[in-house]
Amino acid sequence: METKLFKRLGWFCVPSSALGFILCLLAAGFLATVFVAVDRHSHSATDTLYGVFPFAVCTFLLLDWIGRRATERLA
Repeated sequence: METKLFKRLGWFCVPSSALGFILCLLAAGFLATVFVAVDRHSHSATDTLYGVFPFAVCTFLLLDWIGRRATERLA
């Protein structure tokens, strides 16, 4: 029996299992930690956005890649 971690909803992949939901929570927790660490040493909102942007892009791309692969098939 195949288990689907995510399901497609238009352009997005939404979690459809507990493991998919945990992956989303881990990504959100990582980004919150990065935001706090970067914001602690920044002097303006622009500094914070410039510092968080690379981590956010990589995290969202990884989560999107996992979501797209997990909607195809997972044995």
